[in-house]
Amino acid sequence: MSENVLRVTELKRYFDVSKPLLNRILEGGGRQVVRAVDGVSFEIERGETFSLVGESGCGKSTVARLIVGLYHPSDGDVEFEGVSLGRPASRARHPEKQARMQMIFQDPYASLNPRWRVGDIIAEPIRFRKLEQGAAVMERVGELLKLVGLAPRDAAKYPHEFSGGQRQRISIARALAGKPDFLVCDEPTSALDVSVQAQILNLMKELQKELNLTYLFISHNLAVVYHVSTKVGVMYLGRLVEWSETKTLFGNPLHPYSRMLLDAIPDLEMSGRARTPVGGEVPSPINPPPGCSFHPRCPFANERCKSEVPAVLSYGSQHVACHAVQEGRLPLWRDAAAA
Repeated sequence: MSENVLRVTELKRYFDVSKPLLNRILEGGGRQVVRAVDGVSFEIERGETFSLVGESGCGKSTVARLIVGLYHPSDGDVEFEGVSLGRPASRARHPEKQARMQMIFQDPYASLNPRWRVGDIIAEPIRFRKLEQGAAVMERVGELLKLVGLAPRDAAKYPHEFSGGQRQRISIARALAGKPDFLVCDEPTSALDVSVQAQILNLMKELQKELNLTYLFISHNLAVVYHVSTKVGVMYLGRLVEWSETKTLFGNPLHPYSRMLLDAIPDLEMSGRARTPVGGEVPSPINPPPGCSFHPRCPFANERCKSEVPAVLSYGSQHVACHAVQEGRLPLWRDAAAA
């Protein structure tokens, strides 16, 4: 039986970016609100990797920060193992649940305290949660360093003495120090060289199998997403427009935006299939377009798309929010060579 570790329901986060009240009175104009996340819902089962993809500014990292509690939702809820953690008060009532959710940040250079030795960085969550006492703390630090491919003697060094890939290994060790079940990985390989990316990804997959971890993985790199993911969700302007199992989405994407993202992957097999690149710019989340937010860039948009927000519909294991899919107006997406 599958078990839902995380359930996100109609999650929203708005940021007020208005000018000060006096400026608005003197210069005119009203309040301005950025709709960073605007009604996102999905579930993640134990032991799987759910990836979020999309262009910069679509709200992926904001979703990650909402889940771990760095931001508070404007509306909606986050449930972890059946317990609601959507509000600060509910997180305060369940510190044991909060502690079992950890995050690996994008930049290993900025996520580690340069004034602390590596041993103290990794030991901090162990001491805070009182998982070990006395000499056992540093013994556990050594075990974690070995687990991520480093040596116990590295605990005496400072972060600046390591390469970028090694620093990310330290960040992973720190995240594992609190014995979490769920890790939020916010583009953990984007700041690394390609060869080092592969090492970190393989390490994360090995740790997932060994420790039965569940991942929310955020990335721009579709090749990376295909390699690590069980399921993939495509975000656009604060909303999920499509999500399904990885092989299903990569083999038969339904939403026009999903297709354009996949068409941006270099065609190494030289199949000759006609490809439609993503054109235009992402609209401002301060003033999003009415109806389907993708309609200004969609070659299949009609009048309904410009006025009515599409509902999420299920087609087998695929979930998509698109009027063109619902009405059958999209041509089939094939990998076969064009005639």
